[in-house]
Amino acid sequence: MVSYLLLINCIFAATLRGHVSPLLLGHMIDSQKVQKLLDAALIEQEAFLVDFQIAPGNVIQVLVDTLEGISLEGITAISRAIEHNLDREEEDFELQVSSPGVGSPLQVREQYQQNIGRDLKVKLKDGSKQEGELVDFTDDILTLQWSERVPKEVGKGKVTVKKDVKLNLSEIKEARVQVRFN
Repeated sequence: MVSYLLLINCIFAATLRGHVSPLLLGHMIDSQKVQKLLDAALIEQEAFLVDFQIAPGNVIQVLVDTLEGISLEGITAISRAIEHNLDREEEDFELQVSSPGVGSPLQVREQYQQNIGRDLKVKLKDGSKQEGELVDFTDDILTLQWSERVPKEVGKGKVTVKKDVKLNLSEIKEARVQVRFN
């Protein structure tokens, strides 16, 4: 009886501190099973995975996309491929499948390929920032290009020149597509 009361007291204390006891969560969903279902659905939809996690309370969160931009039908098909192969009687879960939002940070290589021709704002690990049009992405090296007004070599005035910089993915802390409204 004392050990039972001690267990209840520990669960209650953890809950007060903002922690959720695994004993209160019930059965955790098998992440490897979900990953296998997800992998098969991604192949079927010719999509790529941006992010996947299972949050406390069996909340399955999936971000997917395609190089052309995933359709609602593609997201629905991936969602159904996962949901229809998990048994809610065995393990209750919440499934959230979506594409990355506009302005979300780029997380995987395919997103850089997908956004060639768009303007990026890049924060580097050394604290510096770069902005420009993503003109190339090859072998984990992205090339940003921008126009800049510089003084003429001879005479007064300025001339517009194209500049570019090559950045390795390993140098990048965060990169976001810049949305322009004309």
